[in-house]
Amino acid sequence: MAICIIIPAFNAEKTISGVAREAVETGLPLLVVDDGSSDLTAQSVRELPLTLISHPENRGKGAALRTGFEWALANGFTGVVTLDADGQHEVAAVSLLAETARAGAIDIVIASRYTQFQEMAGLRSSWNRFGVWCMRKRTGLLISDSQSGFRYYSAALLRQVKLETDGYNMEMEVLLKAWRGGFVIGSLPIAARIADGRSTSHYRPVRDTWNICMTFLRYMWGEPCQRDAR
Repeated sequence: MAICIIIPAFNAEKTISGVAREAVETGLPLLVVDDGSSDLTAQSVRELPLTLISHPENRGKGAALRTGFEWALANGFTGVVTLDADGQHEVAAVSLLAETARAGAIDIVIASRYTQFQEMAGLRSSWNRFGVWCMRKRTGLLISDSQSGFRYYSAALLRQVKLETDGYNMEMEVLLKAWRGGFVIGSLPIAARIADGRSTSHYRPVRDTWNICMTFLRYMWGEPCQRDAR
């Protein structure tokens, strides 16, 4: 498989260099999408052997990921692994996600933080648990984390699913559209380095949780073409 890594980044000058250096060490092609940062995010990675795309203004994590997906498809990659820019994810596990996807012919593999939900505060912990329950009740998908940004996506999925949302809710949108399209979705337990992430993430607990909930309600209704849950 021809795999690349995509890191969406917004005002991440304190962390992006370290994350990007680790990603480069995997030997996989790396794209950083600077989502209109007002700090030194872009300058922090310019000297590294990677591709950098910058949005002229901040558009949201989902928009940055969609820019990355378009780049990956245009360059012929068969799969994409996404990492957050704040250093939460275990970069060394990128190959494990990709190999799990290949071995199981899985279109989305989510690095699950399920064992760390109790370490998260407030709405993060509640929504992650509730989101998993809702997904399972409605779709039958046996995944244990619906919101982790550390994921593998197949190019086949990205070519066929039209994504529209710009914020954190895009990661819920893609799950539900993949389910409705009959794509295979799975999760793999991989602990995050920072379970809660409040100090490094731009996630807005109330607004972004609300948008994710509304996205779930919008896309969950109607019968899918077929289901293949793992």
